[in-house]
Amino acid sequence: MKKTTICYIENNGSWLMLFRDRKQGDMNEGKWISVGGKVEAGETPDECVVREVLEETGLMLRSWVFHGIIEFRSDVYEAEDMYLYSSSDFVPADEEAARIFAETGKYKPPECSEGELFWVPHEKMLDLPTWEGDRAFLTEVLKGTKEINMTLHYDADEHCTIIKK
Repeated sequence: MKKTTICYIENNGSWLMLFRDRKQGDMNEGKWISVGGKVEAGETPDECVVREVLEETGLMLRSWVFHGIIEFRSDVYEAEDMYLYSSSDFVPADEEAARIFAETGKYKPPECSEGELFWVPHEKMLDLPTWEGDRAFLTEVLKGTKEINMTLHYDADEHCTIIKK
């Protein structure tokens, strides 16, 4: 079973989101997702989320909230357990970006090999084209729910059955 992480990063009333449009054969192509990735051998989910956020955004997480595990099950894709996080406590790794962030509270994300990073206002988040199941846990993150655990089962037509725990 695949283990992954995802982290919703918040700053000044917006969330950092990734529009996936750069990888050949990407199952997420044309969709908006948050940053994260696969947990590597010998790595904890916490270590993974810190590494993935830094690699994809140039941000170093200082603290984060672990919300729970989202279980993805499918008639087509490999089973996946995704560790769901959020954070508003970070600093840019780049010194100049860190200085600007300290002075203005603003951060311009770097180029990302998987797509374009954008700060999306809270009120626009649920308007973005995304996976049906992502909307279920994103809604909970936006409401400030601390503990979020659910199973998302996708059939071959990408319809999702959501089971909240």
